[in-house]
Amino acid sequence: MAEALAVAGVTPGARVLDACAGTGALGVAAGLAGAGRVTAVDRSRRAVCTAWLNARVRGLPVQARRGDFGDLVGRGRFDVVLANPPYVPAAGTSPKGRARAWDAGPRGRMVLDRLCAVLPLLLADKGMALVVHSTMCDEDVTLHQLRGAGLKASVVARRTVPFGPVLRSRVDWLVANGFIEEGQDSEELVVVRADAA
Repeated sequence: MAEALAVAGVTPGARVLDACAGTGALGVAAGLAGAGRVTAVDRSRRAVCTAWLNARVRGLPVQARRGDFGDLVGRGRFDVVLANPPYVPAAGTSPKGRARAWDAGPRGRMVLDRLCAVLPLLLADKGMALVVHSTMCDEDVTLHQLRGAGLKASVVARRTVPFGPVLRSRVDWLVANGFIEEGQDSEELVVVRADAA
């Protein structure tokens, strides 16, 4: 994702939203690339504290806020929206604790679908969004939703990575529900770019 951001570029002084910020790594990357103001938002208190600390250590203008990216609709628009939302398919629909960072419902789209719906309301004119997720979540659905909302959308990066501990722990469930093949031990990640007119 950081590589895709470097390729896309950040206009000096850009207003950036790091949605589902986690550690704030994407907000930090945007700040280092010349963003004027970065807002990092996450539902987790620990994530917000970590994002704030990571930005402060580097002397970057990042405002870390606890909440949901949807709470920002109507409160200003952003030149760049970066998102690494939870996208791991999971049996339940109400993740708790640390699982909120990755579990995203039975299709892995619990957060992605909401994000796709509000992106047009968060992006400034000529704004750009970069969203990363697994192909298990069906990139065509993401592209269809974004295009249907009036954004130009395409996959700009792909990378195959080995399963981490979360996916390894639920391989049987993923196979049984048709997300992966028997014996599969890696997933393909995509970065989707969406541009406002």
